[in-house]
Amino acid sequence: MLALGAIIIGLALLVWSADRFVEGAASTAGHLGLPPLLIGMLVIGFGTSAPELMVSALAASQGNPGLALGNAYGSNIANIGLIVGLVALISPLLVNSQVIRQELPLLGVATLVSLWCLHDGDISRGDGVLMLGLLALYLIYSVLRARRQDDDTLAVDVESHAAAHAMSLKRGLFWTFAGLLLLIASSRLLVWGAVSIAQALGVSDLVIGLTVVAIGTSLPELASSLVAVRKGEHDLVLGNVVGSNFFNTLAVVGLAGMIHPIDVDAVVVTRDWPVMAGLTLALLVFGIGLRGRQGRINRLEGGALLASFIAYTAWLVSTVLI
Repeated sequence: MLALGAIIIGLALLVWSADRFVEGAASTAGHLGLPPLLIGMLVIGFGTSAPELMVSALAASQGNPGLALGNAYGSNIANIGLIVGLVALISPLLVNSQVIRQELPLLGVATLVSLWCLHDGDISRGDGVLMLGLLALYLIYSVLRARRQDDDTLAVDVESHAAAHAMSLKRGLFWTFAGLLLLIASSRLLVWGAVSIAQALGVSDLVIGLTVVAIGTSLPELASSLVAVRKGEHDLVLGNVVGSNFFNTLAVVGLAGMIHPIDVDAVVVTRDWPVMAGLTLALLVFGIGLRGRQGRINRLEGGALLASFIAYTAWLVSTVLI
């Protein structure tokens, strides 16, 4: 019961502190003169992955690398299947941003790189260096592009979002650092509770990471996406998910692998990675648009994504119960 309470309190505090951290960081970035496009793809998109980063880093440092890997890949699956699927059911998503259409193939490449790192049965420190190096190249590319495409529709959505959540530089700095400290504390609480329950039930920390922890750490993305879609900021929803998944795939797994090499269970390659890759491919096809069709995710496609997520989660639960 104590471990269950730690998970519930840890998740609640994690979601709240992540929201404060993202709002503070985005506001601070705006005061420092960062282009809105860069804030949208990096600060907000990557900032909502701060829970995954904290949880996975702590799990790896405490000798639970399965939890770290499950959290990252499970969050990617939840971001596309649960968040994009649910939001598209509420309101079909139009992809107006040229930047997002450029990002989707890059996310596909990052997903293929992750398979190459997994295929030998472990994620070594060398794999971690490779992932973080690719992330650094992506960041440089994003900065250069933001200077050229500052009129993209994603930038317009970010400016609208910033106006609705305006705060002073002093307040932005406060919530950036306070949110970060609370993220660390809540992540420690969540990891302890998740590992304790996994050990008590005889469930692998990989499955706990793919389910309870992954869904919990994706809640900030879900909350921000629901708010954005109510305001018609469709590109902000997809920019948030794409940026977060890119960060999870390269930074979260890469950092965890550098902290502690991860022994990869064979089932990750045969079960979890294909689901993540399949959902990423579906998002790419829907988002780019084919044969002159504008990129959009309608209710039918959103329902298919959500049904895939539910089926996958049910599959994981069945492996525990059987």
